Amino acid sequence: MRVYPLESKKSYQLKATSMIRKITAREQRLISLYKNWNFGMTPKQFYTKWGVTYKDIAQICDRSDSTVRNWFRSNSDKHYPTKNDLLHLALMDFLLEHFEEVPENILQWLNIDKLPHT
Repeated sequence: MRVYPLESKKSYQLKATSMIRKITAREQRLISLYKNWNFGMTPKQFYTKWGVTYKDIAQICDRSDSTVRNWFRSNSDKHYPTKNDLLHLALMDFLLEHFEEVPENILQWLNIDKLPHT
């Protein structure tokens, strides 16, 4: 997630009005493609593929451990992940598969160019 410094409301409004870009037909098409993008991975698919823990999935999706456990239940109390949860898992799968192939400037732009040391 790209983090921007906090600014005063007035300063932000001045900058925002000077930075406004018009949406072109090309960008409208991209918005439409994104809106209808069917890109996702279920928790079960991710769990099976990567051998992670429920806690790992909870961190990726920014959910509690108990929420993730409920996704894996088979009874009537089962809960289902949101479209955003499926997107988070698919994006993480992509990064795990292709991180080394992503150009450095893209990693910098995404603010994930520096991995924490474990």
